[in-house]
Amino acid sequence: MNEVKLIQLPKIFDERGNLSFIEKGKDIDFDFKRVYWIYDVPGGEIRGGHAFKEQEEIIVALSGSFDVVLHDGITETRFPLNRSFMGLYVPKMVWRTMLNFSTNAVAMVLASTFYDANDYIHDFDTYLKLKNSYA
Repeated sequence: MNEVKLIQLPKIFDERGNLSFIEKGKDIDFDFKRVYWIYDVPGGEIRGGHAFKEQEEIIVALSGSFDVVLHDGITETRFPLNRSFMGLYVPKMVWRTMLNFSTNAVAMVLASTFYDANDYIHDFDTYLKLKNSYA
């Protein structure tokens, strides 16, 4: 998982409340085309369970906490996200699953592509075959 990385985002401390932000070219290297967020996830539910052929992402826990489990075809790694000033960069062709959502958790995702149903790989065995063909 050489390309996967946690990114510490800027955090401006203020007694009235902190502020964090993401700047293209400084905090992320790709142009993001879409921002979406996941919220009101019922207890025990799992989100994701797919990989993208082309899409790159930054995932941030804006509120609450959740785990992101990534699999690169060989290794599986769990990333607990629970700080709104930390982002997880997920490159294309990495299988991702999100679970253990706390009450009121909000996951914000900055995506490098517009939504395209054909970019998704929903079957893990198919993902492994495609991943091996990329190598």
